[in-house]
Amino acid sequence: MTKTNDRAVAGGYDPSQFPAFAVTVDVVILTMSGGRLHLLLVRRGVAPFRGMWAIPGGFKRPAETLDEAAKRELAEETGVDSASLLKQFGAYGDPGRDPRMNVVTVAYLAVLRAVGAIVAGTDAAAAALVPVSEALNEKTELAFDHSRIVRDAVERVRTDLDRTGIATAFVGPTFTVAELRAVYEAVWGVRLDGANFRRRVVAEDGWVIPTGRRARPGSSGGKPAELFRAGRMWRHGGPIRQPQRPDKGNGTR
Repeated sequence: MTKTNDRAVAGGYDPSQFPAFAVTVDVVILTMSGGRLHLLLVRRGVAPFRGMWAIPGGFKRPAETLDEAAKRELAEETGVDSASLLKQFGAYGDPGRDPRMNVVTVAYLAVLRAVGAIVAGTDAAAAALVPVSEALNEKTELAFDHSRIVRDAVERVRTDLDRTGIATAFVGPTFTVAELRAVYEAVWGVRLDGANFRRRVVAEDGWVIPTGRRARPGSSGGKPAELFRAGRMWRHGGPIRQPQRPDKGNGTR
């Protein structure tokens, strides 16, 4: 018996008397693409659930923190080495959630402003962006309890749009008002009046700051939209309140 175990037993605590379990991290990666909210998934290349889609994740190594494990899994399974936001939002440990053994997973939410080349690695056979609505409506079946985890992540983002500056994590360092509005519409699954939205974020001081530049001209012609950057007010919340949805279910576009 090692000195560490000697001390543990001497102190009245014997680790061998408790059931062993593993800790994993799972990362729900959200991004905007084509005006819709998308989820980055990997296709499992190993058992269990070989061939099924899943959110990226894996076992925490003994010498790393949870945050370090989440960043490593993000890079190893998808080729993504940075995110504009990465934070914990929940833990899941129901018995039987993993057929291999007793596994507790710590779930992370990651937001990407843009997705470049997606590269599947380690035990992932493929990686792809899928509309969030397909996962919420179970058109895309997910492994383990990942459908529940994705649903909880999306609900967290819906709530945080009211309370935090998370909307700015979905857009670039500079953005148009229309790009910002698209985030709210995609996450909440609603249509917002463009003029009212602009009045709230532009007319009220501190939300957005004009850059003096304009976006690239679109294919339809017309005057390019003005570019803004986020102001200081996003540190304290968001300018728009979530409207009541008739259906609280799967409205995300």
